[in-house]
Parts: sequence; C-alpha cells; structure tokens
Amino acid sequence: MSHKAINTIRSVFNELYPAPGSQDVLEELIATLEKARTDLPFEDQPEGWYKDAVVYSLYVDLFNGTFEGLKDKLDGLAELGVNCLWLLPILDSPMRDAGFDIRDYRNIRPDLLGMSDTTPVEEKQKAFREFLVHAHERGLRVIFDIAMNHTSESHPWFVESRKGPDNPFRDYYIWNKDTNRYKETRLIFKGMCPSNWEKDGEWYFFHRFFEFQPDLNYANPKVLLEICRILVFWLGQGLDGFRADAIPYIWKEDGTNCENLPQAHKIIKIFRAVLDYVRPNTLLLAEACQPPHEVVKYFGNGDECHAGYHFPLMPMIFKTLALSDATPVQHILHPSVTPGIAPENQWFMFLRLHDELTLEMVSPEDRAIIHGHYCKNPGWDFRVGEGISARLSELLDRDPGKIGLAYSIMLSLPGTPIIYYGDEYAKLNDEAYYESFRKETGKDDTRYLARGPLDWEKIALELKDTSSLTYKVNSLMHALLKARNSSGAFGRGSMQWAGVQYSPAGEAAIPVLAYFRSYGDDVVLVVNNLSGNPLEVTSVDSRAVNGINMPDGSAVSTPLVLEPYGFRWIKLSTNN
Repeated sequence: MSHKAINTIRSVFNELYPAPGSQDVLEELIATLEKARTDLPFEDQPEGWYKDAVVYSLYVDLFNGTFEGLKDKLDGLAELGVNCLWLLPILDSPMRDAGFDIRDYRNIRPDLLGMSDTTPVEEKQKAFREFLVHAHERGLRVIFDIAMNHTSESHPWFVESRKGPDNPFRDYYIWNKDTNRYKETRLIFKGMCPSNWEKDGEWYFFHRFFEFQPDLNYANPKVLLEICRILVFWLGQGLDGFRADAIPYIWKEDGTNCENLPQAHKIIKIFRAVLDYVRPNTLLLAEACQPPHEVVKYFGNGDECHAGYHFPLMPMIFKTLALSDATPVQHILHPSVTPGIAPENQWFMFLRLHDELTLEMVSPEDRAIIHGHYCKNPGWDFRVGEGISARLSELLDRDPGKIGLAYSIMLSLPGTPIIYYGDEYAKLNDEAYYESFRKETGKDDTRYLARGPLDWEKIALELKDTSSLTYKVNSLMHALLKARNSSGAFGRGSMQWAGVQYSPAGEAAIPVLAYFRSYGDDVVLVVNNLSGNPLEVTSVDSRAVNGINMPDGSAVSTPLVLEPYGFRWIKLSTNN
C-alpha cells in the first residue's frame, strides 16, 4: 500500500503540475509523508469500519459547552447506540459561517476547550488529543470537518495575499482585475450573495460561498502541499477521518461551471493517497451535493473518497412521507439513478443535518411538492425556495409516529446513518438563536433555526414524563439503534424490494415501503406503513412471513397489522 500510494502521488501530481519548478514541491510533500509515517504513534484502522458506524453530528459548544461537557455525555451517546462522532467545525474561526470560515487549520477554538485566546497552541492540541483518547476508550471514533475549498478572509494566507500582486501568498487565492472569469459558475448562496466575486481595492477575489470566504487556488501546487500537511498533522493527533467539505468546487477552470472538474478528482486522489500512506483506512468522506451519478465519481476506483452523502435520498424520503407513496424512494434508489458502488464504498444517509433540507437536487415539480408540504412557516425558507430550514420534529408536525417512521426508513436503507444532535430528543427550532445570529452578522441565514444549544435540564425533565414527545422519540431511537447494531445486514448487506399484498388496497399511491436487507444468513424484512391509516399486510412476495420483531423480540407472522405510520423490522426465520 505504501509504495502504491507514493507512486499515485507522484503520477497524479505530475499530471496536475507539469511545470519543472513544481518538482521541489512534490519532493517536499513526499518527505513530509515519510516523516509522518515514521513518527505516527497509531496503528492502521480496521478496514471498512465506517460501514458499521452510527454517526452522531454535533457542534461542541451547542451540544454541551466545551469538550469537557461533551466528555460528560459520551457514555450516554455510546448507550444510545452511537459509535462515531462527527464534530461540526471546531477549528479557529471568526465564526461568521458556523466555523466553516477557518482562520487556522491547526488550532482548536479556545472556547471549545474552556481556554483563553492566549492559551498556547500546544496546550490546546494536547487537550484535544486527550479528548480523542477518552472517546476511543468508549468505542467512539471521531471525524471532523475540514473546509478544503476556502478559508476565512482573516486566515494569515489571505491577509498576506490581499497586500498586493507581488506578495508570495497572492497566488494562494484567485484574484482578477474584473469579474469576467468563471462567468458560468452558479451562485450557491442565492439570495444572500449577489456575485462570486468580491471587490478588494482595485482587484476582485473569487468565492463560491460567502464573501468573507475566499476560495483557495489549487492551480498553485503549494496550496495542495499545505492542505496535505494539515491532513497529516491531524492524523498525528489521532483523528479517525475527515469530512471533505465542498470538494466538487476545489478546482476552477474558465469556460466551465467550476464543478466536478477532472482536476478536482486528481486532487482527491492525492488526498486519499496521503491518508493511505500515513494511516490506512482513515475515512475520507465526500461532501458533494450532487446527483448520485456524480457523487460516485468521487469514489474513483477505490482511490478517492471512501464514502459520500446521498443528498437526493433525503428529500425523496420526505416526499414519500408527504404523499404516502413508496415510489419516490424506490425511484431514487433505482440503479438508473443511484449507480451501484464497490464493496469498499458506502453511502452516508441522514434526515436532517446542520444545513437546510436542501432541494437543489430535485426537479422543479418535486421542489414545489416538498417545499409546499413542509415549509409550514415562511420564515423557514432558505435560498428562495431551494431549501427549508427546520428541525425534523417541526417538519413532521411534532408527531412521534411520523418521526419514528422517518427514522425506520433512514436507519434501515443501505448506508451509514447520521443522527443530528438533539433530534433524538425531538429538539424544536430555536428562534432566539437564529435572531441572535442575524443581529450579530447581518446575514439572514435561516439554517440557524435548526441549530441552537441543547437545554439539558429541560431534556432531563421531559425524559421523566412518559407522555412527552422527547420521551417517546428518545425511547424509540434507543430501540431502533439497538436493533440496527445487532445486525450486519443494515450497514453491509444487500437490499431487495419486497412485493407486499395489503388491504385496504386500490389506491393509486403505494402506501407500503418494504424491502429485505441481507448479509450472509442474516435476513431482515422491513415493512413501513406510509399512510395515516391502519394497514394489514397479508403476504410478502406471495408468501407468509414468520420471524422476530427486532426491537422487542416478539414473534411476528402474517397477517401483519400495521398501525398508522407503523413499521416492523422482522428478523426472518430460516424457513422464510
């Protein structure tokens, strides 16, 4: 693996940067990797560990204040059934975009560690290493976000870059005398940013996101070297993986839309080879809000990302729930839409994340259906109809039956599931947090409705009340995750749609979403009633069903009566 990784780096680097002067940068990169591999105090990670993961996504400060506060809750997260933490941005930042505007790639924000701005960097890094040890001792792996496409405007590279064309850091970013380059590039923050160019003195700099987040210039090999060094640094701290933020945009080429360009894939191949050389099986997770046929390209031939988010599946789950019709989910997972992936790759799935319920990847007709059904408050709108900013419990009418059904679908379809912090407690939108951000920054970013701190005292009280929404959802989540973690079929198994006979029948929609999950001798039948009415399942694939209801261990057989929005995960007997 090590020899192959170095050969990949040399070959791909020379394709990207054929200029003779680039060779010094390449040799500097190779030397960095060789030293890191020699010095690394950790063993290789288990192959494919991310396939068995249940990921919990959180902001450290909003979850419980600091890393010490998070440490206090790790046992509870492990008991819930989580085995991987995805830390939303924790690196030093002015916090104008929730930490995705990075000012220092090697420095943890001191407030997250309960430290001051004057605390030495080494002391902060030591505290983070201690947190990683604490998490690993509880069987929890840790990944975090690294924004590879852009930095904060207050990053030292950009501070130097804006001093003028002769500054050695000028070429770390993209500057132009006018805005006539990259004219085909779409606006990502439509309604919040009028242009991808920001005037700065007599020049303009390019940005795909907010105007305070200038894009890095990967046409400069020194930028690639710097980012590789940052990956290597965090491997040395004990991190288990990286969420590669906004990777479709990292290479720009005039005359294109600056998305999914071949050079971007070459950059990712180098990142992957760096990880494979220094610490194999370190997760590289693609954050590419693209159609599935584009996302799978970021898996390469087993030489790019290990896994990627299935962004279009999420809105189709919501459409399926809105219409009480299995067709949208069945369609999005059809091989003509979601291509097959290699055994070593994996989809990551979610119902909600820190971002909006994005409708970028759906048709105008579907956008109208989903936005019309779920944007129950005009204040939840994001990017002029292209998204909805709301917590899961708000989208699903604070109805534990609907919430449970949504989780039944997401947790049992192929892939690795993500739980967004607070959703296991049916957290609601946080109007006060959104308003405080809007006043502080002047940005009307409605995604902040779906963020905000957890109120642990309130949660504790509600968990004592068996009639509360918090208690009902939390109990269900514990049961579902226990069931999921008891079977390899969910994270590693194949899926086959099940033909279900049910009554009452005759509707145009298909109100039952059913499928088999299989991994060796482990076979689970999942049956979801999408309607608000009871249904009786009389047979599956023209056969009777006999098995064990996974959450409670009770015997199950057809006819199977499903309550409104009810579901069953059935471990099948050997005679099925």
